[in-house]
Amino acid sequence: MQAEIITIGDEILIGQIVDSNSAFISKELNKIGVSVYQITSVQDDKQHILNTLEEANTRSQVVIITGGLGPTKDDITKHTLCQYFDDTLIENKGVLAHIEMLFAKYISTPISDLNRLQALVPTGADVLQNNFGTAPGIWMEKGGTAFISLPGVPFEMKGLITNEVLPRIIKKYKRPHIIHKTIMTYGLGESAIANTIEDWENSLPKEIKLAYLPSLGRVRLRLTAKGENKEQLQNLVNIEAKKLYPLIGDIIYGEEEDESLEALIAKLLSQKEMTLATAESFTGGKIAQQITSIPGASNYFKGSMVTYSTETKINVLGIDEVLVEKYSVVSEEVAVAMAKNVKQILNTDFAIATTGNAGPTKGDSDEPVGTVFIAISTPELTFAQKFTMGNHRERITQKSVNKAFELLQKEILKF
Repeated sequence: MQAEIITIGDEILIGQIVDSNSAFISKELNKIGVSVYQITSVQDDKQHILNTLEEANTRSQVVIITGGLGPTKDDITKHTLCQYFDDTLIENKGVLAHIEMLFAKYISTPISDLNRLQALVPTGADVLQNNFGTAPGIWMEKGGTAFISLPGVPFEMKGLITNEVLPRIIKKYKRPHIIHKTIMTYGLGESAIANTIEDWENSLPKEIKLAYLPSLGRVRLRLTAKGENKEQLQNLVNIEAKKLYPLIGDIIYGEEEDESLEALIAKLLSQKEMTLATAESFTGGKIAQQITSIPGASNYFKGSMVTYSTETKINVLGIDEVLVEKYSVVSEEVAVAMAKNVKQILNTDFAIATTGNAGPTKGDSDEPVGTVFIAISTPELTFAQKFTMGNHRERITQKSVNKAFELLQKEILKF
């Protein structure tokens, strides 16, 4: 079964916002056996939208549209759908009552006639209840294709996809099963992994496809199988995945696409009832941010000290000024001292520390741009490793964050 996604809005095309909606919708559709064939972004232009709808109708059974359902004049999606379906708008009393309730309960400004216009829907549409906003979702069908129009606001769209759209698709369509297993690796590049597992990859059954999904310092290996027999597909994928472990087991840190390395670390620290602190320089709090993005982080994460300048490292974190003068602020010795000190100050079991040159200038050290030191302090020892992370500032920073988590996980597993 095939679907398309159409996102409407000039703000996407000029780069003012990032289209995160399509990524969410694609992932959710894939889970229920619907393959996304194409994603298209179009401007707020009626003819452009009409042309895109007509093209999608020739290819896909489901077309999901986001954006353009607001109360202002530039929100033209409903009017365009009416033209495409030769329909007219009519006030839906249920939607109007919902809008009035939202304004009375949650919105301080008075409801206006402009807001009430959002209760207008095409006469031939099935209305999808939007529990989190004023613009309803719309389901219409033409030539065997379902056109589903949703608000562009991400949390409203997600609620409608979960509560309204997916259940209807599941009920209406017979779909194949799509099975994924994603194996997470770190510390080895895509081409090196490919060379190592070449024989295994060449011998994969025809029902299974392998995709390499590289990011900074990590590579995800995604096995995908598609067919009618779910149990058979799952067994086939599991058998092939198990064959990988003897080949690259030393760089595998887990499975499942939705579980990050920091999430695995969170589980380990929680299970072991151990705690963590961070002292960050050039990473600027990114390690702490990724840790605290996981619900329940307060159970094991005590805090972070972002000591960006040399002066702050000395005056706040308590790094010996003599140590800085002797070895430089970007050094193994300073990284070790940072990890030890923050662990002591915040009284934790583990600590991460980072210091380095992310560029574009060298700052307070003569070390080349891209040189970083990452230190890990454990209940038994503290050590630091030196890395060269390239010459692109954002790449240096994120690769270092990833590497810090890799080093930390290895140490936690020893306890």
